[in-house]
Amino acid sequence: MSLNGQRVVVLGGTSGIGLATAQAAARQGAAVTVVSSNPSNVQHALAVLPENASGEVADLTDRVQVDTVFERIGQFDHLVFTAGEAFQLMELGSMNLGVAQELFTLRYFGTLSAIQAAAPRIRPKGSIALSTGIAGDRAGPGWSVGASICGAVESLTRALAVELAPIRVNAVSPGLIRTPLWARMPAADREQMYASVAASIPVGRVGEPQDIADAFAFLMNQGFATGSIITVDGGAVLV
Repeated sequence: MSLNGQRVVVLGGTSGIGLATAQAAARQGAAVTVVSSNPSNVQHALAVLPENASGEVADLTDRVQVDTVFERIGQFDHLVFTAGEAFQLMELGSMNLGVAQELFTLRYFGTLSAIQAAAPRIRPKGSIALSTGIAGDRAGPGWSVGASICGAVESLTRALAVELAPIRVNAVSPGLIRTPLWARMPAADREQMYASVAASIPVGRVGEPQDIADAFAFLMNQGFATGSIITVDGGAVLV
């Protein structure tokens, strides 16, 4: 696989899966731009990316900032959306609808806004790759909002694959991945969660950011894939 001479924009590309994806694209020769709302995260990412990488600061829920960033970026080849906070479990009886709406603001409407701003600047034969999750396929109590967001993003992927053709639109659906999204959990609880999930799924381990970055890199290279949802979850949806 090669992205040599191409330009890749990774929204949320300064940590975890996003940074691993930016690094994977850079290793294939792409010029990478990472975007985050946190200036210090952008600087951290640029310190570990090649010298030709660039960074932008923008709140992806603010359409004016999103438009401004893409105006500065100009033409490019591939857009990857990995921004988002960890899903929160919210059972229906005690659900705070305001919080539920806030989760949709970045994960769904932020995605939609970014694509609307970026699509006219994506070169022919380019692609868009979105992030969803296996909650939409294997939901449980407390997952109604998270599962709904995943379902909405997957439907958006298929619809835009038709509307934006020949730009390709795909998505990656990860299982549990060891990323900074879980950093707010007490360390002991976090490690217990990782161990419990690892013991319950066929591959016997939780995912690492590079596992998902490889899937995003594949979708950028695979010119015959569009409207596809690639599940990379260690077999979690099977058990």
